[in-house]
Amino acid sequence: MLTQIVKLFIALNSENSPKQISYAFALGMLIGLTPLFSLHNLLVLLVAFLVRVHLGSFFVSWTLFSLLGLLFESAFAQIGEYLLTATSLHPVWQSLYQFTLFKLAHLHHTVTLGSLLIALLLFVPLTIGVQFLVVKYRVHVMAFVVKLKVVQMLKGSRFYQMYQKLQGA
Repeated sequence: MLTQIVKLFIALNSENSPKQISYAFALGMLIGLTPLFSLHNLLVLLVAFLVRVHLGSFFVSWTLFSLLGLLFESAFAQIGEYLLTATSLHPVWQSLYQFTLFKLAHLHHTVTLGSLLIALLLFVPLTIGVQFLVVKYRVHVMAFVVKLKVVQMLKGSRFYQMYQKLQGA
């Protein structure tokens, strides 16, 4: 986990696009908030590996949101139970339950339905928010750190020059 956090900070300071980092964070949130063994998580993993996102950010986000998901599991179950027992939605659930894909998706489970709904609702705001924070971090914090004398001395050292050569290779 510590190495993933270090990779996240490297990504924040690298040339990776803020969009790549923010989408990785949001995809990690989708998997982290919902129960692990679900069909939609398989699709999210496929998207994360096929689309160009920062995988270190993805795994850090997955871990953080898994912990949050455990904290809010009872709330997710209440939301899912409300949706599944709403009389106006009974025809929808009955028709969807006739499909094998729906059964495989486990959307008839209260926690899965509630957590997936919340994760989908948070996807766009989290993506926009993380992208905004990455840009602000790079403008303010990274610019401040680069100006420090210690950082400038480290960048002038042979060790840093060897690191740059290895990183470019």
